[in-house]
Amino acid sequence: MLPVLPAFYFGSVEHYLLLARHAKVIIDVGEHYERQSYRTRTSIVGPNGIQHLNVRITRDHGHKMPMRTVGLTYAENWPQQHLHAMRSAYGQTPWFIHYFDDIEATLLHGYSHLVELDLATMRLGMKWLGLRTEVIVRETYVEPHDEIPVPMGPMNMEHSSLAGNHHEILDLRHAFHPKKALPVGIPILPSYQQAFADRHGFIGRMSVIDLMCNLGPMAATHLAQGQGAG
Repeated sequence: MLPVLPAFYFGSVEHYLLLARHAKVIIDVGEHYERQSYRTRTSIVGPNGIQHLNVRITRDHGHKMPMRTVGLTYAENWPQQHLHAMRSAYGQTPWFIHYFDDIEATLLHGYSHLVELDLATMRLGMKWLGLRTEVIVRETYVEPHDEIPVPMGPMNMEHSSLAGNHHEILDLRHAFHPKKALPVGIPILPSYQQAFADRHGFIGRMSVIDLMCNLGPMAATHLAQGQGAG
């Protein structure tokens, strides 16, 4: 089956476990924006425990907004707030300096739309982990029971007409949510050393940033081990 996901801000480690298990996925940017979801949130572990980092968007109150139309607002300087939180959480980890420049450049780029930011952060996570999953960005809403034609041949992060072989979809747009249990068939990544484990123990389902800053190049190996779980 072909997973269909919403765009996500950095994404949890389980997002990348899912990507690693599939040759192709669809990111649906025609679906409607949903509050308090991975679309605008990523979570890290700092000195005081879990910290949710939320992107600020322009709102059209009372109206449903297709994800591709959702704009970003910088009235509150949330990029700097996120960077400060990441420094506090991971500044003393050995791998932080290897990834922070990429993170900073992405957050300070000044994207105008949420989808642009989400796809850029996903590219970072995939680059760090060496994932070659083909990501197909779908501009129009994917119906839950569609069989999707998927293009043949190499394609990476390109908007697609989706012409080719047909695949039954696995709809994870609402099931993959920070406030819900993981969908059936997607295991929690096994525990790994976290910077503040002596205070909080291991906290799972955190951002890919947490995985990278704590494990560095070993993150890809740990992800591969997680593929055998569940």
